[in-house]
Formats: sequence, C-alpha cells, structure tokens
Amino acid sequence: MANLLFLLFIMISLTNAPLSSSLEHHSHFIKHSLHHNTCSKKYSEITRPLPFANLTPSCTLPILKHRFRNTIGLPPVSVPYAPPANCSWTHVALQFNASCKGLQYDRIAAVWLDGTELFRTSTVEPTENGVFWTVTKDVTRYASVLVKENISLSVMLENSVNQVFTGVYHVNVTFLYYDVENMNNVPLSSSTNQKVRLVDDVFVDNPTKPADLIIPISDNGGKGFWFRIQSDSELHGKTVIIPKNTYKAVMEIYVSSHRYDEFWYSNPPDSYIQINNLTSQRGHGAHREVLLNIDMNLVGSVVPFPVILPGGINPQYWDPIVSIGAFDFPSYDIELTPFLGLLLDGKSHFLRLRVLDSLPYWLVDANLHLWVDKKCTGDCEVQAKVIDYETPEFEMERSSDFEGLDGSYEIEMKRESKYSGWVNSSAGNLTTTVSREIKFKNKIKFHDTGNEKKVKQKVKEEIEVKVESETGTEISKTKVKRKFPLTITTKTKSSREDGTNLMISELEHEWKEKKWNVGDSNSFSSSLKNEQKCEGWMVVQDHIVLQSGATTEQSYSYKGETSSYSREIAATNGKLMNDDANYLKFASLSDM
Repeated sequence: MANLLFLLFIMISLTNAPLSSSLEHHSHFIKHSLHHNTCSKKYSEITRPLPFANLTPSCTLPILKHRFRNTIGLPPVSVPYAPPANCSWTHVALQFNASCKGLQYDRIAAVWLDGTELFRTSTVEPTENGVFWTVTKDVTRYASVLVKENISLSVMLENSVNQVFTGVYHVNVTFLYYDVENMNNVPLSSSTNQKVRLVDDVFVDNPTKPADLIIPISDNGGKGFWFRIQSDSELHGKTVIIPKNTYKAVMEIYVSSHRYDEFWYSNPPDSYIQINNLTSQRGHGAHREVLLNIDMNLVGSVVPFPVILPGGINPQYWDPIVSIGAFDFPSYDIELTPFLGLLLDGKSHFLRLRVLDSLPYWLVDANLHLWVDKKCTGDCEVQAKVIDYETPEFEMERSSDFEGLDGSYEIEMKRESKYSGWVNSSAGNLTTTVSREIKFKNKIKFHDTGNEKKVKQKVKEEIEVKVESETGTEISKTKVKRKFPLTITTKTKSSREDGTNLMISELEHEWKEKKWNVGDSNSFSSSLKNEQKCEGWMVVQDHIVLQSGATTEQSYSYKGETSSYSREIAATNGKLMNDDANYLKFASLSDM
C-alpha cells in the first residue's frame, strides 16, 4: 500500500507548487539502496508473549505455503481446513511467517477461515538481501470456527511484480493447538488473564468466553472477503437470521485505510485544497469513523487506531521495529446484546457498515459472535426486549483559518450512547446496559508557506457493559478506557539545484488502555501502555530516498492479574541499540 506516498504528499504540498496527480497510489519512495546488509534481516512488532507460549503445542498444523506474485484483483488463495484428528486442545495460535527479497511496496494481507477474518497484517518493504518476520496471534476466540471440518482457509496478499518491483512474498500459515490443563476445557483469551465462570453451562460474567457461533459479515471472497468501501455513501453488510436461543451478541470489526485515506488523520479540508488550487484528492478533513447499523438503527461506531504501515512517514522509522499494530491489526468489539430484542424476532436483519467522510478506499469486514443457550433446544426460544434505545448524541465542530498555504484546521467530535435490553434464558432474566463515550480532536497546522506541517490528534473512549439480574443485583461490570494520541511534524527545506529536498520529521503515537471486570465470582484488571517516539531526516529526489537517518524508541508496559511484561527498545538507522525486557508471571495458567 501507499505508505511512502505520504512523504511525497507532504513534500510537494508544503512547497509553493500545487499538488499534482502524481501523488496517487503508484507514487512511492524507494529505500532499498539506503543500507546494505549482507544477510536477510528480521523485523518484528513489539508486544507481550502469549500466556501459553512457553507450552509445547499438542498439535501443529502447517496449512498454507504460497508465493504471492501478481495477486491484485484476484481471489484469495484458499486451501481446505479441518482440525487435526485425535488432538486435545483448549487454545489455538495462528502463526504467520513471511519473507521477501528484491524491491517491493508494503502490502496489506488477511487470513479468513470459512469467511471469518482471523488476522489482518501488512508486509515489510524488502531489500535485495531479504527480510523476514513471524507473527503469532491467539485465535482462541474463533474456536467455534476452528472446530469445523470441510471448510476453507483463505489468505489475501495484494501484490504486483514487474521488472522494477521484483519482490515476491513467501508466506507460511500454521495453526498451533495447545492443551492447557485445569481450564475445564474452556478456551482462555490472551486479552485478559482471567478465570472462566459457568452457571448452568450459560455464560454470565466472563466476557472472553469464545462464542458458540460466528457469522461473518463479509464479502463473497472474489477479491478478498473484506468490503472495499470507496465513499461515505456506500453501505456494505449482510442480511442475517440469528438462532432463536441466542443470549449474547458481539460484533467484531476489522478495518484498514488505503490510498487517499491511508493517512486520513492528516487530510486537510476540501476548502484548503480549493483555495490553493491544489489537485490533491486527499481531502474531506481528518475525521473518520466506522458506523455499524442494524437495519436503520445506528448501534455503534469505531474511530480506528491510526496504524502506520511499514515505511510510513519515514521508512527508517520502521527498521527493524514496525509501528504499533502493523503486523497485527487490532479489531474492535461492539456489544450488541441489548439489541437482541430486535434480532430475535425470527426475521432477517441487515447488518451494515459505513465509513463516515471516507475517500477511496477502506477495507472493512466484521464477525458477529453469538452465544447460545444450550439448554434451550427444539422449540425453545430465548426471550429478549430492547428497553432503552436512543440515537447516539453526536456533536461535531469544525473550524479553519487559512491564508494561502498557511493556517490551521481543527475538528472536535463527541459521541455518547446508552443502550439497555433484557434477555431471558436458562441463566435467568438478565439486563445488559452498554454506555459509551468517545471524544475525538484533531488539529492540523501549516507554517512557513506550507513547508511545515503539524498533525495533533487525540482519541479517548470509555465503554461500560453492566449485567444485572431481574431483581437489580449486579452480576458483572466491565469497563474499558482507551486513549490514542498521535503527533506528527514534518518540515521540508527548500530544494537545491539538483532537485532534492531535505525532509525532517518527528512522530509520537500511543495505545493506552485500562480494563476492569467485576463479577460475583471473579474480578480482574489490566493495563497496557504502548508508545513509540521517532525522529529522522531524508534527502529525497523524485521517488528515491538518497540518504536518511532515523531513531525509534518504544516503551511497552502491560500489567494483568497473573503477569506483567515490559520492554524498552531503541533502534537507530536500522540497527537495534538496546532491548531490555521484563516478564513476571504471578501464577501459571494451571493455577488459575
């Protein structure tokens, strides 16, 4: 995808010359000649180890080995899947291995199982001597799909090879199955190290118990199972009828931005482009939001974390440490249990996705996770009713103050919602209330006749999910607080006679999250802080990075009920300068 393109956009837009049509998807900087390594180089994304990573898998299933050459516009590569026979397992990890030699752009990729997206990732821009990396993701939450037989695993990696861009991506996909003892054969998600609690075989207060059924809200797979959203007016989704014994529902959304919206958080308003007679198509301002509807009812939204693909802003930033989320894109959950009163009427309902203010293009799909009452079979039906639903309160203010190529543009947005609904199953009549508030602020400043640009963005989100009994007794309460701050500064020095430009940039971004869960049999809390700070420079001529230097520092800290993990790492000009990690395990999984 067009990562290095953003630099060219800034370089030209921050000079007195208007933007040209050359700033489209095919325009990239080439960095392969910057540093010469004598051997293939390993890249990685910094995250914490999976809680069961130290165990030996009970089974290993290498399922796909493929070389991705010219795959743009083609269907994904698919192979048959069935879980390994005579294998006892409670947890599953997906391992994605990739390597490449030559010259190539970074590419977007995804893995689906029976149309359900398990994993989204991006590739590294390779070198002549080669690059390689491995990503291991806990996919236990998809257990209801992983137990199926006679289904297909599909992998999409959109690549194009020609005489100039020679890089072919070699990909291996493997499933690792683990049998974790003393867990009552109930899978445990890596997102929270917590105990599982069952009441009459019906879920009550463990929000990470895998769903009994997953319905993919995805495309037909002709060009990948993701929906390709080109504009704000497009609605994509699927009509579904859910089982009548469903007692809990969660929508999981995968999303990534590309082409004109790849760096959406830096897009100026259309007025800035018009008053300066620019030809750029990267406008519509710097606010994007994925909206989820059930039929005509807006039931949730997501402001995605600004994942920067390898090579973005300055290619040297992400060598050999890639940006937050680049190898394992986050997905986003929207609690839909309060709306089961709408969905459990035996009729079909259209679940649809839209990207507010979007430009071409976004790749979006979703997985509808459903939990069913196994004691309610035959003609039995779970009863449900929506008792409190109002259209979310939405406020947005936009302001701009420009004089030519200088000035500022600011957006502030706030969205609040509260939904309630009761569900009567064999666990009793339980009321779920979901409260959510999201605040978004983005400011873009241009200085020095547009030669300096600063983007500052803040996203804050608070979500509370409360479950109460018919008598008003609180069964469980889960709270999540997230912050996604982002700051990017880019300065372009005047061109010299040889047509080169010096670009100086700084970047800070962070994923900060706290979770709490309080139940009548267990409680847990966790916190995560993942921050990267980068600074660097480049000498650029046309699409070629002639010289560059960059430093990246990353601080990762996680604290949970059973373990804590921290890591401080730094790289300069593609070399690791220090790497200090601490992993403390307070209790083994078998002790939980």
